[in-house]
Amino acid sequence: MAINLKTLRDGEAAPPARPLTVSRTRTSRRILIDRVSSRLVVLGGIVVIASILAILLVIAAEVYPLFVKPTATFVRAYPPAAVGTPAPGESIGIDEYREVAFVITRSGAVALGALDGKRALPPVTPPTLGSATITDVSSAGKSRYFLGTSDGRAIPLDVKFEVTFPNGERTVTPKPEFATPISLDPERKRSIVRLSSASTGSGPLTIAQVGPAELLIQSVVEKKALVGGGRKEESSTALRIPLDGEITALRLDGRGEDLFVGTSRGQLIWYDLRDPKDPRQAGGAEVGEAPVTALGFLIGDRTLVTGDARGGVATWQVVPVVGGGTRRLTLVHRFQGHAGPVVAIDASKRDKGFVTADAQGQVHVNYGTSGQTLLSIGTGAADLRSVVFAPKSDALLVAEGDGALRQWRVDNPHPEVTLGTLFGRVWYEGYSEPAWVWQSTGGTDDFEAKLSLTPLVYGTLKGTFYALLFAVPIALLAAIYVSEFMHPAIKNYVKPVVEIMAALPSVVLGFFAGLWLAPMVERVVPGLFLMPVVEAVGILVALVVWRTVPAVIRGRFRTGTEMLLVLPVVVGSAAVALALGGLVERTLLAGNYRGWLLTALGLTYDQRNSLVVGIAMGFAVIPIIFTIAEDSLANVPHHLRAGSLALGATRWQTAIRIVLPTASPGIFSAVMIGFGRAVGETMIVLMATGNTPVMDWSIFNGFRALSANIAVELPEAPEGGTLFRVLFLAAFLLFCLTFAVNTVAELVRLKLRQKYRYL
Repeated sequence: MAINLKTLRDGEAAPPARPLTVSRTRTSRRILIDRVSSRLVVLGGIVVIASILAILLVIAAEVYPLFVKPTATFVRAYPPAAVGTPAPGESIGIDEYREVAFVITRSGAVALGALDGKRALPPVTPPTLGSATITDVSSAGKSRYFLGTSDGRAIPLDVKFEVTFPNGERTVTPKPEFATPISLDPERKRSIVRLSSASTGSGPLTIAQVGPAELLIQSVVEKKALVGGGRKEESSTALRIPLDGEITALRLDGRGEDLFVGTSRGQLIWYDLRDPKDPRQAGGAEVGEAPVTALGFLIGDRTLVTGDARGGVATWQVVPVVGGGTRRLTLVHRFQGHAGPVVAIDASKRDKGFVTADAQGQVHVNYGTSGQTLLSIGTGAADLRSVVFAPKSDALLVAEGDGALRQWRVDNPHPEVTLGTLFGRVWYEGYSEPAWVWQSTGGTDDFEAKLSLTPLVYGTLKGTFYALLFAVPIALLAAIYVSEFMHPAIKNYVKPVVEIMAALPSVVLGFFAGLWLAPMVERVVPGLFLMPVVEAVGILVALVVWRTVPAVIRGRFRTGTEMLLVLPVVVGSAAVALALGGLVERTLLAGNYRGWLLTALGLTYDQRNSLVVGIAMGFAVIPIIFTIAEDSLANVPHHLRAGSLALGATRWQTAIRIVLPTASPGIFSAVMIGFGRAVGETMIVLMATGNTPVMDWSIFNGFRALSANIAVELPEAPEGGTLFRVLFLAAFLLFCLTFAVNTVAELVRLKLRQKYRYL
C-alpha cells in the first residue's frame, strides 16, 4: 500500500492506494519479446561460433596438403630400343610433358621413343663417331650432354624439344644435335673411363679420367673480337691424383670451379679449378669405408651428393668458416641407405630434391635441405643402370641394362616442408652452420626457399613483449588511480577520452610511428631511457613541495583533483629527461650513442625497431587494458571499501589490499585481451619496424611478426603453392596462439574468482 507522507504529516487520513493493474495483452507481449530476444542472442552466439569454426576449417584445409605423404604410381614399362643398350652414365632423359624419352646408347645413337606409343621416332646417330663406342655420358645442364668415347674424344650433344600445336593438339618433337667433337687425347689411344663437363661463361671445361688415377683437363676459352670473328684458345693439363687406390667417381660443378673425385678407398677429394692450368687440391673428406660409386650435384651446384658401394647416401657442401678463413668441405646430411651399391643419382630441376638408385632396382626420392628420404620405390628393374627426374619433378624414368624403360608418376607438391624445416634449425646452402631463416624469394632459379616460421613466432612474441612492457604498467596504474583516487567530475571526462583512443585506426598509428615517431625517437634515445627515473624523481620532489604547502591552501583543492597539478610536473620532467639525455650523450657516449652501442655492447641501432613498435603498439593496447581493468575495479562492491576504511585503513591500503585482489580476475583478463590484441596487430608492426626476420631480443633491432608477414607475402604467393600454404599455417598458428591464451586466461580468471569470492 502506498502512503502519502504529506497527508500523514498534516494529521489527515491517507486515501486508499490505487491498485496496480497490468493488462494481460501487455504481459503477453513482453513475454514474447523476451523470448524472441533470448532466441536472437543464442542464435547470434551460435552464428559467431560457427563462423569461427568455419574460418578454422578453411585454414586447416589449406594447411593439410603440406603434410600429405608423397606417392608414386607406376605408369608403364617400355621395351628396349632396337639400336643398342644404354651407355654408362646419365644416358636417359625425358621432356617436361612426359611425352618423349631418349636413350643414349653405347653405339652413340640417340634412341627416341614416344611414351604414349602412338608414333615412331627414328634414332639419331653422331656423324663422326666412326668405330669408337660411347664409354660414359655426362650431363652439363638442362639439355647439354657430353659423350666420352673409347678413342679419347668428347662429343657434345644438345637434346632439345620443340613444342607445336597443330590442329590445337600439343606435339613434342625431339631435336638432338651433335657438335664438333673435342679431342682430349691427341693420340686417340686412351679410352675415356669417366667424363665430367661444364659449360662455363668463357667456354666448355672438360675433365676426363683416362687411367686409374690420371685425369685430363681441357679448357676452351672463346674470345670475341670487336672487328671480325672470334677465336678460341684451348689448353690441356694432365693431372695425376696421389691416392692409394683408383678413381671411382668424378664430378665437376656447373661453374667449372670445383672438381670432386671419389676413390675406391671411400675418399672424397676436392680440387680448385678456377685456374684450369694449375689445379690445386683444396681439401677432402672420408665418405666411408666403401668405394664411392656415384656423385651428383643438386640444382645450383652447391650441394654434392655421394653414393657408395654399401648403399650409403650423403650430401656435402663447401661452406665458409665462422669468423672468416678458408672454406671447408663439410658433411651436411646422411640419408636412408640402399641395400646395394648406389649406381645412379639425378637431381630435380626445380628444387633441392634428388633421386638415388641401386642396381637391385630400389629408388629413393630425397630432399637435400631437410635431409629426409621422402619416398622409397621398388621399381622391379632387375639390372637398373640409370635414373632421371622429369623436368617438372612429377615423374621419374629408370633404365635397365638391356635398355628397357619404366616410368613412375610422382606426386610430391611440397617436398621442402617438414616440421624440422618449419620450426627447427636448417643447414642451408652457403651457411656456416644450421640456422632459423625466413626468406621466401630470391633472384635466381636455383634459390632455395627458406620457410622457417620460428623467426616469425619469435618476432611476434618480441613485439608483444615490448608493447605490453610499455602498456601494462601505464594502463593498470591509470586504472587504479582513476577508479580509486580521481575525482568523479574529472573521471567523467578522462575515461571516455581514453576509450575513444581505442577507435584510432591501427594504420594511422603505424603511419605516424613509421614516418614521425621513428625519426624522433632516434634523436632522443638516451633521454627516453632516463625518462622513467627523472619522472619518478620529479613527482617525488613535487610531493615533498606539496607537503610543505600550508594546509589552508591545500584544503582548497578537492580530493582527487591532484592530477591537474601533477600534469605540469610530468611534462616538465620529460623535458628535463630529454635535455639530460643529450648531455649524457655528449659527455659519456662520445657524442654518438649509436657508435657507443656498437663498440661497447655490440648492438646495432635500426631506425625502425622494437622500441618504436613498443611505444606505438603500446599506445594502441593501453585503452583496452585500461577500460576493462577500470570496469573491474569499479565493480568491486562498495561495502568492501567502506569496511576497510572504517577499520582505519588508508585509501591506498584499501586499493592495494582489498580492491585490487578482488578485481584481479578482471584485471588478468584485461592483460590477456591486451596480449591478444598485440599478437594480432598487423599494420603497426608492418609500418613501424623493418620487417627483418631476425632472432635477437635487442630493443634496438627490428623483427617480423606472423601477422605482418602474412600481409606482406600473401599477395605475391601463387595460390596452392608451398609459400601460400605456409602462410595459412602461420595464420593457423596465430589462431592457436590466441585461442590458447584466451583459454588460459579464462581458467586463471575462474581460479582467481573462486579464491576471492568470499571477500
